[in-house]
Amino acid sequence: MIKEIFEEHHKDSDSRARTGVMHLPHGDVQTPVFMPVGTNATVKAMTKEDLEEIGFEIILANTYHLYLRPGAELLQKAGGLHGFTGFKRNFLTDSGGFQVFSLSEFRKITQEGVTFKSHIDGSRHMLSPEKVVNLQSMFNSDIQMQLDICSGWGTNRKEAIEALKITSDWATRAKAQWKIKQDEGYKGNLFAIVQGAFEKDLREQSANFVSELDTPGIAIGGLSVGEPREKYSEFLAYTAPLLPRKKPLYVMGIGTPDYILEAVENGVDMFDCVLPTRNARNGSYFTKDGNISIKRAEYIDDFSPIDSECHCKVCRDYTRSYLRHLYKNNEILSSMLASYHNLYFLHNMIHEIRDAINEDRFSKYKKAFLNRYNNKS
Repeated sequence: MIKEIFEEHHKDSDSRARTGVMHLPHGDVQTPVFMPVGTNATVKAMTKEDLEEIGFEIILANTYHLYLRPGAELLQKAGGLHGFTGFKRNFLTDSGGFQVFSLSEFRKITQEGVTFKSHIDGSRHMLSPEKVVNLQSMFNSDIQMQLDICSGWGTNRKEAIEALKITSDWATRAKAQWKIKQDEGYKGNLFAIVQGAFEKDLREQSANFVSELDTPGIAIGGLSVGEPREKYSEFLAYTAPLLPRKKPLYVMGIGTPDYILEAVENGVDMFDCVLPTRNARNGSYFTKDGNISIKRAEYIDDFSPIDSECHCKVCRDYTRSYLRHLYKNNEILSSMLASYHNLYFLHNMIHEIRDAINEDRFSKYKKAFLNRYNNKS
């Protein structure tokens, strides 16, 4: 019997949105939760002190990249990701599958696993479901993901069926290996992943399978992979209700306010994306009134803050004029301040979402937020 790690605190009165808490090895995580992406065990342009100051209880790191450099043995020797980075809260590590499968010309998939060439030096490597569990256990991940095949937009039905068959087999093998690591003292949790491309019967088949597999949490994969927005909405709304509410539900790779709000509305508890920090490095700031591109000439002599309603240190202490100056001169500080603001903005938004759910006004909050964010009257 799998120990449940999730408690639902309150369900919104007119949607599937809910608040809750995940009990993880490095502290409780309040949900819904946005997880900043720290691919190489660092959230780009952010210190661990920045992340702690904002209040993040969990961040994401990438198995593929960490396996290649610096290597699992070094991370284990350092005391896992927490000892290596100094960040003492929780880490979720993805399986590396998405990165491997995005390198389509460099990899080969079999029932056993996936063979691929390193993007760093061309060396050949093989990842199996068991090896991926072992790697993430060496990282001491608080949540680890199974190895899966991500079926992107445009995958035909025959390919989707075969990919789902392999993904389901890999999930079974991953769980068996995870239980072995647990017996050896590993405390982290395994999440299985729903796949099935954009075929509803395959999505239902996968959802039923992972529900019966009974891992501590479940992720919905294969969304936000290039499909039209309406297809994202359709398949999210179709898949989420098929999954047990006693499990934390995670949709991978979403990080804009509109996508987050829609995910929450469908009962999703967790999400991550590189977009807030990537956009920040390109001079794009979140505000309640939509995104600001700081490079625009209109901000040359604009001495107001990025967002007058934001209480982060960037909005308290810096003007749009100065931030534009930093960006136009390629100053490192530009990326640091923009990344801090964007992550603070999303973290604060999540707090507002939780309050709205607990007060049974989530639908009103979502409508008002998006009307303003999209500059609608």
